[in-house]
Amino acid sequence: MLNLKAFRTFQSEDEYNAALQEVRPYFENEPDEGSDEAAHFDALVLLIEQYEARHYPIPTANPIEVVKSVMIANNYSRADLVAVIGSKARAADLLNGKREINLDQIRKLSKAWNIPAGSLIGEVAAERRA
Repeated sequence: MLNLKAFRTFQSEDEYNAALQEVRPYFENEPDEGSDEAAHFDALVLLIEQYEARHYPIPTANPIEVVKSVMIANNYSRADLVAVIGSKARAADLLNGKREINLDQIRKLSKAWNIPAGSLIGEVAAERRA
């Protein structure tokens, strides 16, 4: 069992891999809430998540690519996009990358097509969080 008394982040890939091995059994046999094992499980998961965020970041999706993917997945046309955002020219500019998606469009698309607003915010929000 890893010594979590120090509560330090993993310093190597070996420590990370050891934690992955150690946490695996907890998924099959979840510890009782409030137990020492549950606290150990929670600590391991937090440390693993922190290590992965630092060493294996997931890139932020481009908002326009998200819109295009949703359109493909749902067989939406440009006309469907125009119906949501209200302008044929803006829809064309958006899809052609000539214009960035704005807050009003994010709100409309999120509501109409059930797209999480966060996935339409893109790199600007990711840069602010960093």
